[in-house]
Amino acid sequence: MSEQEFTRLVQQYNKLIFTVCHRFVQDYQEAENLTQDTFLTAYRVIDQFVGENYKPWLVRIATNKCKDFLKSAFHRTTETAEQEYLEAVVDTHSVAEEVESSGQVAWIKRACENLKPPYREVALLHFIEDRSFEEIAVSLDRPVKTVQTQAYRARDKLRKILKEEFHHADYVG
Repeated sequence: MSEQEFTRLVQQYNKLIFTVCHRFVQDYQEAENLTQDTFLTAYRVIDQFVGENYKPWLVRIATNKCKDFLKSAFHRTTETAEQEYLEAVVDTHSVAEEVESSGQVAWIKRACENLKPPYREVALLHFIEDRSFEEIAVSLDRPVKTVQTQAYRARDKLRKILKEEFHHADYVG
């Protein structure tokens, strides 16, 4: 298979493979990584493929990659108490209640304001003002899917910022 043919294969099945991965791992960034890993593996072993329909073959590779990821020791050990705390503070469902109850509004708001556009606006509206993706999409005149993606990416960026500040506070305090 030529590189052009493989590129067309990736373009044709990229969304499907991402969806499969995302449903397994429930994490946007990990789903992106696993999608790339799926196509990398497929590229390496494409000469061994027997058949005409690539779709079930690619889905099987993606499924196996996701299962391996979920079983891995890395995945099991990354859920530390500190990370769980940060996830509770930056959870996409009940952010307002968690933030208000923990007295961390200013801390989270400052972290949101440190994000670059377009993540800053989406983070402030979603995590601080507790607006729905649909409301944000209307107010910013963006598609809902775009707002969701920006919110997920903003959440990941906020986790990193808050984790750094959390560690810094431990060393300073």
